[in-house]
Amino acid sequence: MAHRHARWVEQVARINALLLILTIACALGVVTSQHKARKLFVELQNEKDRAQQMDVEWGKLQLEQGTLVMPARVEQLARQQLQMHMPQSEQIRYIRVSSAMVRQP
Repeated sequence: MAHRHARWVEQVARINALLLILTIACALGVVTSQHKARKLFVELQNEKDRAQQMDVEWGKLQLEQGTLVMPARVEQLARQQLQMHMPQSEQIRYIRVSSAMVRQP
């Protein structure tokens, strides 16, 4: 009977050791997955920040484009940089184009 008891104790010890190993493996899995989740969350936050910065830059570029193509600005640049001026009314010529001369696409 003592032999059976010793065998039973040995089996329980093996089961306990196996359960301990499984518990440690599960704990390592949890720690690893939490670490990955945190890294991915930080990466997500960084990408959101980057997207917001790009949105701000896009808005600035749209404002700049709107300013650059304003007729008053184009006229000012034409006067200052190209020394252009508005023609006098007697310098303006109108040309009539007949429909036979116009090509249809």
